[in-house]
Amino acid sequence: MTDLATRRGLETDVYQPAEDSELLADAACSRLPSGGDGGDEDRPLVLEVGTGSGYVAARVAEETEARVIASDLNPHAVGQAADAGLEAVRADLVSPFADGAFDAVLFNPPYLPTDPDNEWDDWMERALSGGEDGRAVVDPFLERVGRVLAPEGVVYLLVSSLAGVEEIVDRAGEEGFSAAAVADESFPFETLTVLELFR
Repeated sequence: MTDLATRRGLETDVYQPAEDSELLADAACSRLPSGGDGGDEDRPLVLEVGTGSGYVAARVAEETEARVIASDLNPHAVGQAADAGLEAVRADLVSPFADGAFDAVLFNPPYLPTDPDNEWDDWMERALSGGEDGRAVVDPFLERVGRVLAPEGVVYLLVSSLAGVEEIVDRAGEEGFSAAAVADESFPFETLTVLELFR
């Protein structure tokens, strides 16, 4: 009983799948290559940054031929992803990964604009809060992700109209990426868009 109670407590510290998760998973699964007929060396290598529960990474691993690495700064999320059978790594964005390692990087970042006086005092707040403009995590990600992409690699980035899609596309351009919207879904207070970023 203690184990179940503890596990339920941890779930409150981990972002669970929602509409944004499903939109990113659908877009990635429909666009990622299926891989070659050879061994593991022919399989695309995919990184999901900020995996949360591991939902998106698990969908990609199940529905494509990709080998998927799930990463998160939140140790509870890493534990939940590992419990789901994923290769899970605790990481701050892309910092521990090798140059040019990934054929694709997926990210559903924290994007809700938040008052600068708000303290990021728990893991769920960190999973949701995008800073004053909603881009406090997106901008550093865009600065760093190019380093870990293979030459033909792509990024699938979920963005919200609350964080300014045009501003994010412009920022991606400053980092050498072209952007195309490959999926979107509208809700009463925001539109979610999956951007494919490529060089």
